[in-house]
Amino acid sequence: MAEFIMKDLVKKAGREDEFYIESAATSTEELGNEVYPPAKRKLWEHGISCKGKTARQMRASDYGRFDLIVCMDDWNMRNMLRICGDDPECKMRKLMDFTERGGDVADPWYTGNFEATWRDCLEGCEAILAQY
Repeated sequence: MAEFIMKDLVKKAGREDEFYIESAATSTEELGNEVYPPAKRKLWEHGISCKGKTARQMRASDYGRFDLIVCMDDWNMRNMLRICGDDPECKMRKLMDFTERGGDVADPWYTGNFEATWRDCLEGCEAILAQY
């Protein structure tokens, strides 16, 4: 969800030339799958399409490709560090750490509350856009 929320915010701000936004999985469970249907529906409610997106695995080479690598929670952070080996340039951050409250994005996989996840992702993405 965060990938497409961020792309939408960047487009609305007229700053598409300044950003390259792409998401990747830190685990293998969903590789090749489309966006989870309830997440897709939540994005659609807000006029945001995620058509054509399938999950890909994060690679160590992604560290050199991106200026900022954002994750949703501590579990993702551990996996990113495992995949990349380290974070010598301090590129890895949790999305909510860009906000005043910090913490993890609400995980709808366990709660089914995609509205809470939407709000967290929107708040975090708006904060990134404001800071960059």
